Amino acid sequence: VLEKYNLPETVDVLVVGAGYTGLTAGIIASDLGAKTIVLDAEESGKGASTRNGGMFGAHPRVGWEQLSLNFGKETADQIFKEASDSLIFVRELMRSENIYCDLVESGRLQLAWTQNDFEKQKKLVSVIEEKSNTSVKIIPKKELVHEIKTERYHGGVLFKDHCGINPLKFHNGLISALKRREVQIVENMPVFSIERKSDRYKVKCGNQVIFASNVIMATNGYTKHNFNWFKKRVFPVPSFLIATEDLPSDLIKELSPRGRMMVETRLKYSYFRISPNGKKIIFGGRAAMKPIPLILAAQRLKIVMHDIWPELKKYRLSHVWTGFTGYSFNHIPHVGQYNGIHYAMGYSGSGTVLAAYLGAKAAYQALNDPRGKTGYSNT
Repeated sequence: VLEKYNLPETVDVLVVGAGYTGLTAGIIASDLGAKTIVLDAEESGKGASTRNGGMFGAHPRVGWEQLSLNFGKETADQIFKEASDSLIFVRELMRSENIYCDLVESGRLQLAWTQNDFEKQKKLVSVIEEKSNTSVKIIPKKELVHEIKTERYHGGVLFKDHCGINPLKFHNGLISALKRREVQIVENMPVFSIERKSDRYKVKCGNQVIFASNVIMATNGYTKHNFNWFKKRVFPVPSFLIATEDLPSDLIKELSPRGRMMVETRLKYSYFRISPNGKKIIFGGRAAMKPIPLILAAQRLKIVMHDIWPELKKYRLSHVWTGFTGYSFNHIPHVGQYNGIHYAMGYSGSGTVLAAYLGAKAAYQALNDPRGKTGYSNT
């Protein structure tokens, strides 16, 4: 039996989903003077917003030439520019809201699995330097010894401005920002239907109804089938993560001399880092394309991790967990509206920054604020 909540009968903005996207949308809507409420079908942040690896930075996953071919040069230029714009926006949000989330200015290293991947990286860097303000640097194989202790990679690209965060602390900081604004966040409140009624929406949630002037869908990889149009445009891909037991500090320094966030180019899409407390290695990747038992996921990730760092074979794991990333079919995030319902989703692996940034854009667009302009609305 669904609990009866003390919900308002009407609001200006109703946000569905209380992850990074929905919480940031709520902050912006409230600051624009809108009476706002945020609903979540489960506990706030139970999805990817608190379960991700804390890789903090965004760069286009699709090359400029492909973006230009599909959407035009202006949109391609804008999306590349927004790589740095989004990072600046979210860092300023952290500063202005006093969100302390163990942010470390580590840089993020994208490691080339093959020589061909490294050649592609060199081309990528030349385009990024031409089209955006993102600071990047090619790291040839002979210099990787200063970055990671392994022989598995053929070089890499260093995204100098990318960082690492504690994702749970970032999420908690956004919740605190909404509470200061007295914006209601209602957990365990599934939204069953959204129906247009003249100039507003009838939202059936739990066993209650709220009428909203504007609705923002912020469900990403957790979008349900009762919102079929959105569900067809973003699909959940599980990402699995493991954490080692506490390691000797000298071993951590040996494996990762500069403490970078690290990702790979191969399709396993492994990503790894030193934990925010500096005592563990956190290692994530695609142990499967569908949900599998966590013990099996841990076994698969261990094999990959030990191939990169054999030194870790004698150490145990302390944790394994999973969450869904939301992918669009063209690997480009989307922001816009459908039948008047605004949305931001499909971050395709760059959600720690783009979810908050594009959640803000969705709120600006819903309230007709010109700051809502973004190249991602043209994709």
